[in-house]
Amino acid sequence: MVRTASLTRETRETKIGIEINIDGTGKSRVSTGIGFFDHMLTLFTVHGFFDLTLTVQGDLEVDYHHTVEDTGLVLGQAISKALGDRHGIARYGAGAVPMDEAFSRVNVDLSNRPYLVYHLPETIRSVGPFDAYLAKEFFRAFSVQAGLNLHISCDYGENEHHIIESIFKALGRAMNAACCLDERVVGALSSKGAL
Repeated sequence: MVRTASLTRETRETKIGIEINIDGTGKSRVSTGIGFFDHMLTLFTVHGFFDLTLTVQGDLEVDYHHTVEDTGLVLGQAISKALGDRHGIARYGAGAVPMDEAFSRVNVDLSNRPYLVYHLPETIRSVGPFDAYLAKEFFRAFSVQAGLNLHISCDYGENEHHIIESIFKALGRAMNAACCLDERVVGALSSKGAL
């Protein structure tokens, strides 16, 4: 079974093209026009073992919000499309990643019941020109479109870059675990018989 997806999305604010292979090796070509965000998405693919080609043209002259949120929407849609009916997947995944002084945990359930729980230190503000609230907007859009129950928490950390980086790495690890095929799972891993 090949678990890949390609999508394009164009609005007045963004133009996005994406190709993803869930069963990849962690290769990526990411270009959003936002250096720090590109770095985070690359880390997500490396630690999730996804192959990702992503090109985004956004109205960065306005701000980063549309680009970041719409990227979350399209990445979530692509993963959902690649997963198909979600039969045979492990469904749940967890990732815990230290990054120097920061430690973050991410737990996911590919249940088709989107929900985001997001707990970060209140002191987190920005990484250069990248406002920390944008990460939350990305995760919210991603969880809705991927049909993903997503719990993110940073237990501790001081450096904003390290905190956000540990979250993206942990998300990659959690998604890899949840997307893995398990031969013991017949159909959907649910007592209802469907996700």
